[in-house]
Amino acid sequence: MSHLSITNRQVPIHVDGRNYELECQLISPEKTDRDLIIFLHEGLGSVALWRDWPARLCEQANCRGLVYSRYGYGASTPRPPEEKWPLSYMHTQAEKALPALLNALEMTHERPILFGHSDGGSIALLYAAMYPDHPKAVTVAAPHIFVEDVTTTSIEQAREAYLNTDLPQRFSRYHQNPDSAFWGWNDIWLNPEFKFWNIEAYLPKIQCPVLAIQGKNDEYGTLAQIQGIERIVPQTELCIINDCRHSPHKDQPEILNKTIVTFIQKLNETSHNNP
Repeated sequence: MSHLSITNRQVPIHVDGRNYELECQLISPEKTDRDLIIFLHEGLGSVALWRDWPARLCEQANCRGLVYSRYGYGASTPRPPEEKWPLSYMHTQAEKALPALLNALEMTHERPILFGHSDGGSIALLYAAMYPDHPKAVTVAAPHIFVEDVTTTSIEQAREAYLNTDLPQRFSRYHQNPDSAFWGWNDIWLNPEFKFWNIEAYLPKIQCPVLAIQGKNDEYGTLAQIQGIERIVPQTELCIINDCRHSPHKDQPEILNKTIVTFIQKLNETSHNNP
């Protein structure tokens, strides 16, 4: 990978009467004439957990990038132990937190391409539904649009691993407060009321092109997730990746990058031909 300019910042935002700092990484910010990809991490993710994959994709796609850790994750403001995520936590991230971050970064004029993984994919879809004129496109990998038994089973297994293995120590490489990240995510997904969580009613509001990607061996969801997106959002392109589990950017990065780069190229060809 050739040298890319990367800037790391702590960005203050204000959401629902509270002040937070979000850890952000800006990739090639000087390329102001290029598309901006915003990376939304999984339920246990952070800027650090992406490693260098966002930079590699931005280099291949000749794009800028914005990578950030949500509240409670990475080097962002941690979640107090007594605070539980509400059932609507992903809705709040889409409706309020991401717009607040873009405002703080003076990026409200942008028409970004969103890339969301897992929970981040769900947030990306919600954002595109709530602000249909804003994103240029949405790319999601292993998103959730409803809760499946296979998802909660894997999350229960993650809970056992966190309690009985060195997982907290390993998480400390990626989160300043591993408990903040893990229990915020684990407690809400295993809340009995969360099994009724469903965002399908939002999806018809999405107007931009959608690329929905999933590994054939995803341990956190079935292909019904991305097939459901395609059923409801007709401008959806599907990509099912063989020999791939829940994280295509880790299991099959070459296939994933090629798929996304081709999708962006087609987007720009279409916009060029239809100004």
